[in-house]
Amino acid sequence: MKKFGSLLLVSVFAGAITLGAYKLFLEKPNYAVIQEDSGAKMISSSFTPTSAKGAGINEVDFTMAAQNTVNAVVHVKNVTVSKGPSSIMEYFYGYSGSQTPQVGTGSGVIISQDGYIVTNNHVISNADQLQVTLNNNKTYDAELIGTDPNSDIALIKIDVDRQLPYLAFGDSDNTKVGEWVLAVGNPFNLTSTVTAGIVSAKARALASLDQSFIQTDAAVNPGNSGGALVNTNGDLIGINTAITSQTGSYVGYSFAVPSNIAKKVVEDIMEYGNVQKGILGIITVPMNSPYAVENGINEIDGVYIAGVEEDSGAFDAELKEGDIIKNIDNVEIHKFADLIGYISSKRPGDELLVTVLRGDERMEVPVMLKERQTIIIPVLGFEVKNLTEDEKKAFKTKKGVKIIGVPETYRNYGFEGKVLLSFGDEEINNIQDAKTKFGRISRYDRASITMLNKKGEKERLIIQ
Repeated sequence: MKKFGSLLLVSVFAGAITLGAYKLFLEKPNYAVIQEDSGAKMISSSFTPTSAKGAGINEVDFTMAAQNTVNAVVHVKNVTVSKGPSSIMEYFYGYSGSQTPQVGTGSGVIISQDGYIVTNNHVISNADQLQVTLNNNKTYDAELIGTDPNSDIALIKIDVDRQLPYLAFGDSDNTKVGEWVLAVGNPFNLTSTVTAGIVSAKARALASLDQSFIQTDAAVNPGNSGGALVNTNGDLIGINTAITSQTGSYVGYSFAVPSNIAKKVVEDIMEYGNVQKGILGIITVPMNSPYAVENGINEIDGVYIAGVEEDSGAFDAELKEGDIIKNIDNVEIHKFADLIGYISSKRPGDELLVTVLRGDERMEVPVMLKERQTIIIPVLGFEVKNLTEDEKKAFKTKKGVKIIGVPETYRNYGFEGKVLLSFGDEEINNIQDAKTKFGRISRYDRASITMLNKKGEKERLIIQ
C-alpha cells in the first residue's frame, strides 16, 4: 500500500511537470491585448490576423463583376481601305487605283441601353467601315459619332431593336492604389477575356500622350484597347488604352483613361459635337529639365507656375510666376499629371478652388477655366485661333478659325491673317474642330481647304 502511494505521488508530480512544460513552451497564448490609442481601444489577439476589409485575394469575389462586364464589352473591327501604292512599280510609274483592305481590331464598352459605345480613338482611326460584335456573337455595323484624339476616346453607336446590357461610369477620382480591378476585352481576337490585377498608380503620365492614366498590373494586350477597366463592384473606372512594351505584348503594366475623363469627353461629343476643353492658362516647367534641376524646381511637391497667359483664368485670378499649386477642389496636386488629370474632367466656365503656395503663404484662389484660344493643327502646322465677335463681323462669317502663324515652309504664301473655313466639304467651327479634321489626313490623302482672305474672298488650296 505504501509502495502504491509512492507511485501515485510520483505520477502526479511527473504529470504536473509535463503540463507545466507544455503550457510554458508549447501552447500559444489565447488572450486579447487592449491598447489605448488616442482614446480608442484597439484589440489584437494571437490568432492569425485578417484584413478589416477582407481584401485578401481569396476573399474577393470577382465573378459578379466579370459576368456583368463581359456582356457589356464588345469586339470592334475597323476596316480601312488603303489607297496608296501597293507595289514599287506603282510608286514610280503611277498609282493604278488598286485598293487594299486592312483590318484592325479592338474593344469597346456599351454605356447605354440604346447602343452607344465608348472605345479608343486609335481603334477606329481612319475607318472606312466599323463593325461591332456583341458577346452573344451578333454583329452590327457601327456609326462614328465623334472622337477626341487628345484623350484617345471615341464614341460610336449601333442601332438595335432591344435593350442592351451596359456599364455605368464610376468615379475614377475615388479609385485607390492597391484596389483590385478587372480588365475585360478581346486580346488577340480572344473574345470576352477577363484579367485581374490591382491599381498600381494613379495620374501616371506617358511621354507619348499628354494625358493622365490609371496604371494597373492587370494583363492587357493588343486587342484590349477600348475595353473596360472595372472595380469589384462592376463600376467602369477606366478605358484600357496603352501598354509600355518593347515586344508589343504585355510586360507587367497597362494604362487606362480614367472614367471621369472618358465620361466628360462622351458627354461633350453628344451635347456639343466636340470636346469642350478648359484651361487654367499657366506655363509650367518640365521636371528633370536643366532649368528645373538648377533652380530646385525638380524637388517641388506640386506644380510650379513658370508663367501666366494673358486673358486666361489664371491671369484673371492673379496667379503669379513662382506660385506652387498644391491643391484643387481638395484634390492634392503633387505633379503635372495630377493637374492635367483633374482639369481634363472639367469644362470652360467651371470654377475651381486652387490652393497655391506663394513664398511661405498658403492661399485659396477661385479660378474660372477658359477655352483655349489657339492651337497648332496637324500636318500643315498652322497656328490658328478662334474668331472673336469683331473678327466674325469683319469677315462676315459665323464659322472658321484665323491663321495667326505658319511654319517656315509656308512663310511666303501669305496665309497669315486668313480665315480657315472648311476642310473638304466639312465646315470648321473652332480650333478643336480644325485639329480633329486635320488629324485624319494620311500621307496618301488629297484634300482641299477653303479660306477667306482679308478682302472677304474665298480661296481654295489643294493639299497633296
